[in-house]
Amino acid sequence: MLPPKSRLLLATRNPGKSREIQAVLKDLDLDFVTLLDYPTLPDALETGATFAENALIKAKYFWEETNLPALADDSGLVVEALGGRPGVQSARFAPSDSERVVRLLELMRPFATPEERRASFVCALCLYSEDGIVQVEGDVEGRIAAKPAGVGGFGYDPIFYFPPLGKTFAELTGAEKNAVSHRFRALEKLRTKLME
Repeated sequence: MLPPKSRLLLATRNPGKSREIQAVLKDLDLDFVTLLDYPTLPDALETGATFAENALIKAKYFWEETNLPALADDSGLVVEALGGRPGVQSARFAPSDSERVVRLLELMRPFATPEERRASFVCALCLYSEDGIVQVEGDVEGRIAAKPAGVGGFGYDPIFYFPPLGKTFAELTGAEKNAVSHRFRALEKLRTKLME
């Protein structure tokens, strides 16, 4: 679907997210650009009710604005005890990563058991180009930690505890996180489709 050396716009201004995407897709021999290369381009309005809808809205918008195949991701944290919040509002839950973590931990105070603190990271990806649309999703299950731990990653990583490795996502190395994350799982599905 994307010939070698094609330019692919990663529809993000988040360097951490961009690094994770490029790490998984590096063998596809693509020329990656990000929204940091388009500083004056306004963001898409994320009006979707689901991660998949928002990824599609963003990919279509940036494809139309740049004429480049656009890969958009919408991802976030889904906490069962909070009725799925923060969900599609994950990035808008508070003004900064640290404030989002504080707010979520405050809301989780009444929930003490591991079962009550179950959560998942979800990532929806959409690749929009003149050849069509490819949409995939990936998720990873864990739980909300009692307090932040680790300095790696970004977003909610310091409080997303991943039982199989006994650490929060922020305590994992980049390679460890990339091997299990929701974004990695979605990107692997996308990679498979692009190589078909």
